[in-house]
Amino acid sequence: MAESVLTRAGAPGTTEPRGTAPGRPPSGLRRTAGRALPLLPSVALLAVFFAGPVLWCVYAAFTNTALTGAAARDPEFVGLRNFTRLFGDQQFTASLVLTLVFALTSGVLGQNGLGLALALLLRGRARWIRTALGVLLVGAWVLPEIVAGFTLYAFFSDGGTLDTVLTSLHLPAPDWLVEHPMLTVVLANVWRGTAFSWMVYTAALDEIPPEIEDAAATDGATGVARLWWVTLPMIRRSVFTNLMVVTLQTLAVFTLIFVLTGGGPSGASETVPLYMYQQAFKFFQLGQGTAIALVLLALGGLFSFLYLRVLKPELNR
Repeated sequence: MAESVLTRAGAPGTTEPRGTAPGRPPSGLRRTAGRALPLLPSVALLAVFFAGPVLWCVYAAFTNTALTGAAARDPEFVGLRNFTRLFGDQQFTASLVLTLVFALTSGVLGQNGLGLALALLLRGRARWIRTALGVLLVGAWVLPEIVAGFTLYAFFSDGGTLDTVLTSLHLPAPDWLVEHPMLTVVLANVWRGTAFSWMVYTAALDEIPPEIEDAAATDGATGVARLWWVTLPMIRRSVFTNLMVVTLQTLAVFTLIFVLTGGGPSGASETVPLYMYQQAFKFFQLGQGTAIALVLLALGGLFSFLYLRVLKPELNR
């Protein structure tokens, strides 16, 4: 009798999971559903505000959708006509080249390279020096892009802050926005975005054990040798991750260039996002604009694929 009572009540010190049959573990399906349930609101928001617009862009890219006229009321399927017209347009080809130049110079070399250099130079410096420079860098980064654009416009414009300084030093003061538009937008983007790379590399360098570099210095390695053979290999994952993030951000820069130069003069600083804006909202050709958006998305996917191919062996170590 006592044994049957213990069998029904359970042995002393044992408990049964609530909501399950005695002696039976919860099913895998129920467990998975319980974990996924809190994610449903996020999935719904992503579906509405991300997947929905992307799918609509894919559809519109193969139609003659427009903002005005008969095509706005009743768009027609046109197949690949938007894409064939796009790749036959010399202006688009020029904007694609400018986009690649802008991404490589202001993103890969500018923000990434300068961020790494600053992180290395400030490593081990006095705390107040790092704090002061960090405030300046992060201050430029956290500014809304439209505010940063107008601030830089006042700095680079004819008769602006930079021209005033150069004139006071009896140096030539060109009209930067007209004579050197691409250089201007590259410098502007580097100024605004370097803080992100600096923070990534500062955090990565702080994780390197000091004894590893001390051992390399004891073995006679110079500063450059320690950087190349010890420091950079230790932070290689941060380097590749930062390169991917910065490149994708730079490919999508629109407001900064639009405020500074508007893509001019004569298309000299018109990158793909600005060309897309012109086609969609100036000439009202939404179908053509969404086709350009898909090309830009494919370009970002290509960069991501290349970076992940390089990063994958590192993740497996």
